[in-house]
Amino acid sequence: MESYVYAKQMPVRYDVDVCVVGGGPAGVAAGITAARAGAKVMILESQGFFGGGGTAALVPAFMQFGNGVDFMAGGIGREVFRRVCIPELAMGIRPEVLKRAYDEMVTESGADFLFHATVADVITRDGGIDAVIVAAKSGMYAVKAKVFVDGTGDGDICAWGGAPVELGDATGHMMPSTVCSMWADIDWDTIPHPTREEKFETVVRAMNDGVFTQEDYHLSGIWRTGEHMGGGNIGHCFGVDATDERSLTEAMVLGRKIMPEFEKFYREYMGGGYENATIVSSGSYLGVRESRRVMGDYVLGVNDFRADSYFDDEIGRYSYPIDIHPDPGRENYRKFLAEHTSMHLKRGESYSIPYRCLCPQKLSNVLVAGRCVSTDQKMQSSIRVMPGCYITGMAAGMAAAIAAEGEQDIRRVDIHCLQDKLAAAGAWLPNHK
Repeated sequence: MESYVYAKQMPVRYDVDVCVVGGGPAGVAAGITAARAGAKVMILESQGFFGGGGTAALVPAFMQFGNGVDFMAGGIGREVFRRVCIPELAMGIRPEVLKRAYDEMVTESGADFLFHATVADVITRDGGIDAVIVAAKSGMYAVKAKVFVDGTGDGDICAWGGAPVELGDATGHMMPSTVCSMWADIDWDTIPHPTREEKFETVVRAMNDGVFTQEDYHLSGIWRTGEHMGGGNIGHCFGVDATDERSLTEAMVLGRKIMPEFEKFYREYMGGGYENATIVSSGSYLGVRESRRVMGDYVLGVNDFRADSYFDDEIGRYSYPIDIHPDPGRENYRKFLAEHTSMHLKRGESYSIPYRCLCPQKLSNVLVAGRCVSTDQKMQSSIRVMPGCYITGMAAGMAAAIAAEGEQDIRRVDIHCLQDKLAAAGAWLPNHK
């Protein structure tokens, strides 16, 4: 393969205390928290708005903020909930409302931020990251920081900086992604409410009739997002590697191609309030459930998915079930149902999240937040959803601010000080005294 040696001197346009790469739920939580703690913050986002999965990818629901008793995504998560969630929509996301809420929250925090600013590389020095390289409309430039937070979702800057990462299961296989969608003309008052078995039988009937081109039995569904609007988390793109742009490209094309199949399915097979359902738009980015997992000082594993788990360096607790979307085939779907039903904590229960799973190995001044924190594959399928991202993002932002003010070493952050500050900022830390 032909190659070039490319070297270019570029300006350091920004020099800050904390640089957050990625403005999804984890990055927003990290940036706001660090700025409120007094740090000079820059958030770099490649899209034209914050939100990541909930806005660019049109993922239609936050998933659970609590465990039926406790509101676990306290602090930033609670603020988002209060600003954008309304009871009749349950956890449904209104993307434009969420975009504005993030704009307001970040601006009010005092954090600086840039949209359409894509981080393309990192410059390492002495076991840490010295600067990130930004590609933008004005050209390429560097952003220096004392501490960085990787909120990319894919662990980009950690991987580029030399931290070890894992992909998927033992063979590198990852769960499928989805091109999510927005729907109109749904009569929510008359939609059917089939049981899981009834829905499965309806999918099988449509499949036998040739409606679907893929053998995909897992129908996540359409969430209510307005009076007659809905958000579709339906249709899987299998075998996707979200760290490979060729794979992403093919998945986006496939996801849009199969979308009319689901419009036909909902109108003709689900019927009722769906009989006039119409696809309005699709996400500008793929709804990725899994890619890199950054290996940290502790790897949170499926054995930690229990109500009595506790770590001395606990920075939060969460309770979403183990939720690994299945590959094609009835047997895979049955295995998914069994796991999803059994790996489910009870009302009022939660598991512990340690600070160490935010600390990438081999990097001294970088923290990771969001779906790519240090876990095994099964645990990642629980902590990856948006409220989990608020929890780890808030902790990473606070720790980054503390480190930037001190020795700029994430492993020298005083855990008790971190827990005190998180609790004061609204984080749910029931074991903190």
